Amino acid sequence: MSFRTPLGRVRGLGSAKEGTHHWWAQRVTAIALVPLTVWIVVSILMLAGADRGAIADWLGNPVTAGLLVMTILAAFHHGQLGLQVVIEDYVHNEGWKIGLIVFVKLAALLFGGIGIVSVLMLAFGG
Repeated sequence: MSFRTPLGRVRGLGSAKEGTHHWWAQRVTAIALVPLTVWIVVSILMLAGADRGAIADWLGNPVTAGLLVMTILAAFHHGQLGLQVVIEDYVHNEGWKIGLIVFVKLAALLFGGIGIVSVLMLAFGG
C-alpha cells in the first residue's frame, strides 16, 4: 500500500531525506545556545566597569575562550539553518534560492571564522 499520489509515483518525487537532520541540528543548536547565552550575559554583566586587564584575564582563561568559541559556532550554525528554511519556504525562483542559500552559508562561515580567530587571538595574546 502506498500513500503517494499517482502523479508522485510517476514523477518519482518524494522525500529528500534531509529534513530530519536539518530539524535536529536546529534543535540541538537552540538547546546549546540557552545555557551559553545565559553564561555570556551573566559574564558581561559581571565584567561591566572592569578595566582592560581584568577582561584580558577573563578571556585568557581556556574555559572562557572555549565557551566563547562554542557560542560563536552554535550561534552562526543556528542562524544559518534558520535563514535557509526561510529562503526555502519563501523564495520561489530556483536560481535565487540556491544563490541565497550559498551566500548565507558562506557569510556564516566567514563571520563565524572571524569571530573564532578573534577570540583565539585575544585569548592567546596575539
